[in-house]
Amino acid sequence: MHRTSAGPSRSVNASTPADTRIYAVGDIHGRADLLSEIIARIDDDIRRRPIARAIEVYLGDYVDRGPHSKTVIDLLAVRLVNHHAVCLRGNHEAVMEGFLQDPAILQYWLQLGGMQTLASYGVELHDETATANDVHRRFLDAFPRTHQLFMQCLRNQFRCGDFLFVHAGIRPDVPIEHQDPNDLMWIRDAFLDCTRDHEQFIVHGHTPVPHPDIRHNRINIDTAAWRTGTLTCIAIEGSAILFL
Repeated sequence: MHRTSAGPSRSVNASTPADTRIYAVGDIHGRADLLSEIIARIDDDIRRRPIARAIEVYLGDYVDRGPHSKTVIDLLAVRLVNHHAVCLRGNHEAVMEGFLQDPAILQYWLQLGGMQTLASYGVELHDETATANDVHRRFLDAFPRTHQLFMQCLRNQFRCGDFLFVHAGIRPDVPIEHQDPNDLMWIRDAFLDCTRDHEQFIVHGHTPVPHPDIRHNRINIDTAAWRTGTLTCIAIEGSAILFL
């Protein structure tokens, strides 16, 4: 890590509580190497700019597509326990949880990048005669108890000051407390096309963008880390959004 200063900042019409800084990290998708760099960058930023309350928020989609999903969860579980990090549930975690319950959705999960996740746990699919039940049994055996506990700690949303953190977005015109968890994990066009102000300023990922997309009512920080090598982290303090 040679980077010693954060990037440029942008101001938005929303604010954190006093003496609070929020670090939000976009979709990781199995890139434990990039996550390790981001964690080091967050720790370094806190050392250089101490603050009373620092909150880490990970926006979901930790697994699939990239090569090291298991290691990503290992790293996040430590941040959750030692730093009280907030880890949101992305749609890819929801699908993996679904497979842990029901082997019938294996083919659907594989279309979303589940093969890379299985491989990271040592479950290879080279045997063409293996059934979904076989894969399910091997994955259950390989899935650590600590990861089961981590999955139980995932949240669908997190609010702090004027900011709402979700994986995908919200259903416009529906009060925050009445949002459908499936929308928070999966929504796209109805949310992305909405130009109206919401109850809160929304920080989200889920829909890949070439660079962080700041609008007057939201910011998207999913920069497709698994294929671009760019994992975005922002630091929000007051009404300023800093790119770490």
